[in-house]
Amino acid sequence: MPGFHDLKLHALDGAPLPLERFKGEVVLVVNVASKCGLTPQYAALENLHQRYQAQGFSVLGVPCNQFGGQEPGSAQDIQSFCSVNYAVTFPLAAKVEVNGASRAPLYALLAGDDAAFAGDITWNFEKFLIGRDGQVLARFSPRTEPDAPEVTQAIDAALAG
Repeated sequence: MPGFHDLKLHALDGAPLPLERFKGEVVLVVNVASKCGLTPQYAALENLHQRYQAQGFSVLGVPCNQFGGQEPGSAQDIQSFCSVNYAVTFPLAAKVEVNGASRAPLYALLAGDDAAFAGDITWNFEKFLIGRDGQVLARFSPRTEPDAPEVTQAIDAALAG
């Protein structure tokens, strides 16, 4: 199975989004949705991105419409929503499936049978912390706020390591 940095996504605008661009960085990968009760987490995700970006950290938002149809819009709709409502500056991938037969390779790596933190994604805003070397370091539930102590401590440790 390819590693994190070997995978390629597409950005919301359709441009290639190779994950090798994150080599040497710590990344928080989050499946996001615009019409979810947890959508306000975008604000904390953007704050994390701004707080740690200079230290080699990035949030990577991955829209998904598999949970209650809560990301129904087009790529342009998603980009506009994130910019207007949350001033998002972190990278956003094109919409993918995170569970099931059409699960994106990224989510096969993060949550597939052979993953360090195996098991289907339970809802929008599930978070995976990726180390500078591309290893998956931690998994946080959708209801765990992005700025919760367990998340920021894991980010601090990954950046220090």
